[in-house]
Amino acid sequence: MSENGLPLCRSLEDHVPLFRGNPGSCEELPGFLSFVRLSRYAAIETLSRKPTVRNAQRRQLASHGNAFPTVPRAILVRMDIKTRNIVTPAADAPTSQPASVPAPVVGRFAPSPSGRMHLGNVFSCLCSWLSARSQGGSIVLRIEDLDDRCKRPELAAQLIDDLAWLGLQWDEGPYYQHDRLDLYESALHQLQDAGLTYPCFCTRAELHAASAPHASDGTPIYRGACRGLSADEITRRSALRAPATRLRVPTVDDLASDVIEFVDRTYGAQCEALATECGDFLVRRSDGVFAYQLAVVVDDAAMGVTEIVRGCDLLGSTPRQIYLQHLLGLPTPHYAHIPLLMSPDGRRLSKRDRDLDLGELRTRFGTPEALLGWLAGQTGIAPDTTPRTAEQLVEHFSWDVIRAHRENITVTVE
Repeated sequence: MSENGLPLCRSLEDHVPLFRGNPGSCEELPGFLSFVRLSRYAAIETLSRKPTVRNAQRRQLASHGNAFPTVPRAILVRMDIKTRNIVTPAADAPTSQPASVPAPVVGRFAPSPSGRMHLGNVFSCLCSWLSARSQGGSIVLRIEDLDDRCKRPELAAQLIDDLAWLGLQWDEGPYYQHDRLDLYESALHQLQDAGLTYPCFCTRAELHAASAPHASDGTPIYRGACRGLSADEITRRSALRAPATRLRVPTVDDLASDVIEFVDRTYGAQCEALATECGDFLVRRSDGVFAYQLAVVVDDAAMGVTEIVRGCDLLGSTPRQIYLQHLLGLPTPHYAHIPLLMSPDGRRLSKRDRDLDLGELRTRFGTPEALLGWLAGQTGIAPDTTPRTAEQLVEHFSWDVIRAHRENITVTVE
């Protein structure tokens, strides 16, 4: 419990009374991920898609102005790890298709070209690919290159070549985030027009002060130092340094909107109180770069992504992304986080340290079948390390197996 008596929980085990259904089901959680939409929010809707078309045109988002009803209404988002139906509107909301018709599964690869892919990146891409293919779904490839350190075309080309060598073929893309800035700008304007953002002048040193608590992903919990600045003070500070832009989260007193709950396909029921466990968060950095949370939310919706498979180090980002999806009127995908691959000394594999990068792995294993078979055996996807193609691994893939091996995995290559 927080100092205000609010339930602060990270998992099902942390807050059992909230969960009364069967494991993996939220049907008996009244108000599960329940919010109120206000008429001031502008809706973003995805335009029609052209599935299974590689190198398709960049998808666009269209603003439809004041598209919400004038009377606030609750929106209920249910996630069940046994179904593909992700978003269930409240009873008074129109639906485009019967609730019994499952949406086509669309997964995605979203790597950053900041270095050569390492074994952990391969594992994440493999799980995303196997999950989508095992459900008859498709894969979108998106290159996340907003940050200056990721604007390296040669690394993006190498990344694409590595995926092709592995046999992890995609159905759409590649899309590049640096080509999509207008979409992020449009989404940010909608949040600004709704009065949901404010300029923040805090320095990195101030944010990382030793006394500041940190969120689950290591981000300092912002305590709102710039939230109430006057117009005159904003003007004065803006003359000294460019501000970042932060998104307001519900206040600690607004329990109905503050607590975000969802079921992760691997790690089960999760919840986070935004005000006390996250705080107002960045949607644009002071250098003008759009924040990861905003960009991926806009892109996943525009690309029709229904299932997000990624490392468990990003589990803490999910509540913020769900909150943004709600504010922008976007659908909520299905989330599945997977364990990290660790080096024998206990470090997570990283591009910076060139841990088991794909250049070394391609040389060592020689064929993609040998590498994928060994990786599948190491992580429990397959019963042994027999060389297998990605297609041959589809029959072995099961989320039950991933859940059974959800602790981080130490790998060594002899």
